[in-house]
Amino acid sequence: MEITLTTPALLFPAISMLLLAYTNRFIALASLIRNLKEQYTRTHNSLLMGQISNLRERLFLIRNMQALGIASMFLCVLCMFVLFSENQVAGKYLFGISLLLLLASLALSFREIQISVNALRLELSDLENQEDERKTYHPAR
Repeated sequence: MEITLTTPALLFPAISMLLLAYTNRFIALASLIRNLKEQYTRTHNSLLMGQISNLRERLFLIRNMQALGIASMFLCVLCMFVLFSENQVAGKYLFGISLLLLLASLALSFREIQISVNALRLELSDLENQEDERKTYHPAR
């Protein structure tokens, strides 16, 4: 299989959009962490520490997602340079590694989403339990 200079260039829009999405996740997470820290400082609620621990794991995953995405883009650019220098074999390997890094980044993204959804399920469950308790102690008249 022969790849041309435009083949790795096809990944640029996809990788750019992924990095933008990852950055948005990071910004939202950073804001949430700052708010939880402020709440914990005021209330010393031990439940908040569980949420902060969850966010720490998600932050670690997002950092690695970004790193893998950036490495993938870097190798795409390097691949284009190598292909421009007419070295097909090295270009193919660099492009293949770039694709693998992108795949790893997407796998971490999937894991981060799973953790996020599980955290939201716990929040909803806690809210439903509080509502059930309220109804038990204060039945509707």
